[in-house]
Parts: sequence; C-alpha cells; structure tokens
Amino acid sequence: MDWTVDAMLQQLYEQAERERRMKEIEAPLAERRHNLLSKLKQALGEFPDRNYPLNARLIDRTDYGDYFLERVAYSTMQSVQVPVWVLIPKDTAGPMPAVLACHGHGNGMRDAVGLDEQGRALDDPGIYNRFAVQLALRGMIVAIPEIMGFGARRLARDSQANPSGSSCVDLSSQLLMYGRTLAGMRVYEAIRALDYLQTREDVDNERLGVFGFSGGSLIGAYTSALDERVRATVLCGWVNTFQGSILSMHHCIDNYMPGLLLEAEQPELAGLLAPRALFVESGEHDPIFPVKYTRNAIEALREIYNEWEAAERLGWDIHPGKHEISGRISYSWLYETLMG
Repeated sequence: MDWTVDAMLQQLYEQAERERRMKEIEAPLAERRHNLLSKLKQALGEFPDRNYPLNARLIDRTDYGDYFLERVAYSTMQSVQVPVWVLIPKDTAGPMPAVLACHGHGNGMRDAVGLDEQGRALDDPGIYNRFAVQLALRGMIVAIPEIMGFGARRLARDSQANPSGSSCVDLSSQLLMYGRTLAGMRVYEAIRALDYLQTREDVDNERLGVFGFSGGSLIGAYTSALDERVRATVLCGWVNTFQGSILSMHHCIDNYMPGLLLEAEQPELAGLLAPRALFVESGEHDPIFPVKYTRNAIEALREIYNEWEAAERLGWDIHPGKHEISGRISYSWLYETLMG
C-alpha cells in the first residue's frame, strides 16, 4: 500500500494542464493575454495604494571611479522606507536609459554591486558578478532597491542573524493572512521604483528596462508584464517551467502564489511581456532551474513571440555556468535594445 501523496500532486498538475489548454483553444491571442494579466494580478494579491507619496531624498553620493553611487531613500507605503542605490555613469550627457535591477537571495542590493558592508569592492563578487556595475559602465543609470525580506529590509528578529539570510517565510506566511503575497508586495515596490526613476531629470523616461536574477527575475517578469513603461527586460537564472523547478525541488516560499498554475505555466507568464523585448539567460549547469526545462520554456516563448509577430524581440543565451549571472550577451543586448 502506498501512503504517499505524490500521485495527488501529479494528478492536480495534469488536470490543471488540461484545463489551461482548453482555455488557450477557446480564446484569441489578445483576449488570452488580457485574461491572464487579470489572473496574475489576482494571484499576486492586493497592492498597497499606488498614490502614496514617495518623498524621495538623497542621502549621499560617492565617487567609485567609473561611476557615481547615490544612496537614496523613499517611501512605498505607510511605515515603509526603502533604501536604494543608484549607479550613475560618468562622462555621459543628457537623459540616459535607466534599468531597475532586481536582486535575488543573498546580501541584498550590495550583491548587485559587489561591495561589502563598508562599501569596499569584494575580491570575489560571487554569482552576481557585479552586474549593476557592468550595466552602468555601458551607459545606463541603474537603480537597485533593497527588496523586501532581504538585507536591511528583513524583520527585526532576523536582522542579527546570517547576513545572507532572509525573512521570506515569515513575511509570506503573515501576508497571506491579509490576502497579500510577498511576491505581490515586491512587484508593487518594483513598480514604485519605476515611478521614482521617472522623477529623475537624468533618466530618459522612454527607455526603461529591467534586469533580474533568480527570485529577482520573478519580480522583474511580473513587473514588466503589468507595467508597460518597461521597454526591455532581462531575466537571468529563472525562466523555466514550474513543473521542472519549483514543483520538483525545494525552493523559497516567495516563489509560490495561490491558484497561479490553474491559469498558466511559467513560460506563458513570461510571455506576457510580448511583443516587448525579452532576453533569457541561464546556466547550462544551474541546479535549481535545470537547463532542460529552460530550453523547453524558450521554445514556448518562441511560439508566443511568433504569434505576436515579434520573433526578433526575443533573445536568449545558455552560458556554460551554474546559477549565476554571465552577462556576456545580455548586458549589451539591454543597452542596444533600450537605445534602438
């Protein structure tokens, strides 16, 4: 007698897949997109008041040789302050393209720049490979908000623990009690980060991009889907299938939203960016987003972009690394796409 519940989960997945296929057959492309956007908003949960004043203020500005780093703070909702690092290229005149950088798990926003707690460059930048600096060196302003649940924005009881730890479990659990999700709160704050970028005189408001890694790619994908101000998006270390990744092994609770799989697999959600520009980057040996399923997701995205007659706006790179940022193509692709 088998007392395990694995078969139940497999049956649920297969049933959801059948129902999704029926919906795809019944509705034309634009209607499917509209319906799926609505379901994504529902799964993310209620957002706070979008009109809450940011009251952004500059804390300080440091010269890092090739770029300036501004430390900024703004409010996204009552009782919530967000620290943001803004990297500004040197020797670049006029309004510049700007990128919202969404980090994943780790030490927070300083991982994206490769700095230690004292603001000094790390000898080993780790899996983030100083991606925000690389984007700035190519001529883009880069805003890196500290994402809720990481770094300085953990719960007080977690702040003295492992600096690379998170508050994802407790935040997710408690937010669910109020009809909200941690993913939804993070997407809301990413949208407010775009609001902030548009207040800057040095930003070209028509050239806004998003660059995400790992869990930051989840934020980047759903933010870009909901906010059409985003002209181009790079998603690293995330594009896959739910079945091949977060349903097949342990992943952080911040990846899960109620009812979402009843509406779409992950490639269809990433495909909500179509016909706007999207670049997918993933490592050949990524252990938590296996490349087999990334390739399947890319094929599904190719079909979506072909449906939108926008095949040229989808790019991808499977690099020889693991769960890490490469940037060997994606950095320049983002700049060229925003400038095109």
